[in-house]
Amino acid sequence: MLQYHHSRPRCLAILLTLAFGLPALQAQTAGNAQALPDAPGFSSSHAALVPDAPDGPAAPAAIEGTVVNTNGDMVEGARLVLSGPSGQRDVQSGADGQFTFTNLAPGTYKLMITGGDVSTYESEAIVVQPGETHSLSKIVLAMNAGVTEVHVTANQVQIAEEEVHVEESQRVLGIVPNFYSNYDWNAPPLNARQKYALAFRSEIDPITFAGAAALAGAEEYQGLYPGYGTGFSGFGKRFAAQYANDFSSRMIGSAVLPSLFRQDPRYFYKGTGTARSRALYAVKSAFICRGDNGKNEFDYSDIGGDFAAGWIANLYYPEKNEGVGLVLTNGLIEMAGHAGTNLLREFVLKGITSHAGVHIPVKTR
Repeated sequence: MLQYHHSRPRCLAILLTLAFGLPALQAQTAGNAQALPDAPGFSSSHAALVPDAPDGPAAPAAIEGTVVNTNGDMVEGARLVLSGPSGQRDVQSGADGQFTFTNLAPGTYKLMITGGDVSTYESEAIVVQPGETHSLSKIVLAMNAGVTEVHVTANQVQIAEEEVHVEESQRVLGIVPNFYSNYDWNAPPLNARQKYALAFRSEIDPITFAGAAALAGAEEYQGLYPGYGTGFSGFGKRFAAQYANDFSSRMIGSAVLPSLFRQDPRYFYKGTGTARSRALYAVKSAFICRGDNGKNEFDYSDIGGDFAAGWIANLYYPEKNEGVGLVLTNGLIEMAGHAGTNLLREFVLKGITSHAGVHIPVKTR
């Protein structure tokens, strides 16, 4: 009885504890659960209510490529205009025909290419993604309507012969010979016979005689080289001297020495790039020529021909004017004349020269 009497309060305490303490324990457990981190791989319902962090700016994109013509030559100085989400931007193709547009916003773009002796090109839509460098395959541009293509299948000697025929038909305003301007960058070299033939053809042209006569008349009018005298006799001597200067300079500088040194006596038209780069190329071509091996070389032929002609002039100029001064004067004048003529060839003469656009692609058997 005593044991039963003491057990009832203990049982009652347990019942009260269960009745009032369990709900409080449950509440405390729930609160602690909210404070504890989620187990790995588990996401609580509360975490789903937290918004994601905002995305950062999209990485810039780029577009690059290469421009070539139908002959496979790299097109330098072509103007490329890109239109799209980044606005309108333009660049010029480099010496290797390559171009790059950087720091572009992702989106859809269109590209237009103009300039040089190639036709205008407009691309399809170009879609670039964030951070992408979109590489275009080689963009091949057709030669424009001003270029006539004559297709032949022959060996290099025959092709060079066709080139000479084309060059012999080139005349400024249809009158003045422009035989030594070549508009085919890939033209094969001339052999010795062709170099002599082109030089001799230029020297027997009526315009060459007319030019010598005009210079002789100017010299007599200004009283230069008084040892020649005046009147018809003085004019004749001056004319003979002028023609002899031109003949010896042309034959030595464009035929004899180019055959010995294996150098090409022609000027190869550049036609692309900035005005500055073209002007530098034209002036440089008075001192640097293309070897028959296709490489750039110091122009021993043309420069040697200029000074050799100046030395030969001592044989027929008045004794008072003979000497080293005559050699240097004639040689330097000829060199300056080559540089000036090359500038005209690069910037002026093509547009007013007949048959200047005729192009003979190299196709060997």
